[in-house]
Amino acid sequence: MAWSWRYEGTDGQTVEGPAESFGSQADAESWIGQSWRELAASGVTSVALVEDDRVEYRMSLLPTAE
Repeated sequence: MAWSWRYEGTDGQTVEGPAESFGSQADAESWIGQSWRELAASGVTSVALVEDDRVEYRMSLLPTAE
């Protein structure tokens, strides 16, 4: 099973991002924890964790409103 991230912009459309592949969900989550700031700075507003073709979950990279 291969894990990867799908990157989405403000309109929800897929945008280009690093083509990383991970052997486990934990490795993918560790990587996004280290990389999300750079992704957000490049225009990625949300990501989806994908295992093969199945979306495990989505999450926003935008700061929460206070």
